[in-house]
Amino acid sequence: MKRKFLHGAGVEVSCLGLGTVKFGRNEQVKYPTSFDLPDDKTVLSLLDLAQEQGINLLDTAPAYGTSEIRLGELLGNRRDDWVIVTKAGEEFIDGKSVFDFSGPAIKKSVERTLSRLKTDRVEAVLLHSDGNDIDILENSGAVEALQELKEQGKVLSIGISTKTVDGGIRAVETGLDAVMITYNPWHTEEEPILDAAHARGSCSVFIKKAFGSGWFGDGSEEDPVYSALNYIFTHPGSTAVITGTLNPKHLKENVAALNRISFP
Repeated sequence: MKRKFLHGAGVEVSCLGLGTVKFGRNEQVKYPTSFDLPDDKTVLSLLDLAQEQGINLLDTAPAYGTSEIRLGELLGNRRDDWVIVTKAGEEFIDGKSVFDFSGPAIKKSVERTLSRLKTDRVEAVLLHSDGNDIDILENSGAVEALQELKEQGKVLSIGISTKTVDGGIRAVETGLDAVMITYNPWHTEEEPILDAAHARGSCSVFIKKAFGSGWFGDGSEEDPVYSALNYIFTHPGSTAVITGTLNPKHLKENVAALNRISFP
């Protein structure tokens, strides 16, 4: 599978990453159908399949329920086989999101993540924006906290999962290692962030909701998964797409579609 450089971390990531929200949370999620949380055997089987298919990127977050805890328990001595991207700033408590981007809260969150994942570092931590991207980046103390953690070697690259174009561009301009944005053929408003990251040359861009959280395509595409991935990676600024499936068949189809793409 095609891999690209994760800026700041000194590693390459597969251009398809496995999102793990469904490993730990099935409340207040925006998927078209409900689902039960998978058992350990199912998660391990999916991780094995992902690895066999050339995927080395895992995306998680404290807001994904028990996802970080389960990964820490199930990866075991294979932790170093994976590049882990997690978040900070958002918790999911009693059925609702709670945000705290203060410096002490970010440091506490990352330390807890390291404990949950049973690791001494994570390859990337992204601020899990509540939509107030600029305020988080400039006034909360969150970026400074992440920079300190990076200097300590506990975090290898830092960034933000944004919800606004202005926030994404500001993140690129201020020198963060990575941003995560929404981008697909049906949502192109955030393309200027990709343009800015590519122009800078040292900012990785993770793509969330590449398939619209399952609500994608207009019925005209013969293969909407290939159409979405091909569109996304036509832009040279795209680093990796995060897909959150629990279905082995879908995962293999996603990989097959990605492998058909001619990258710029």
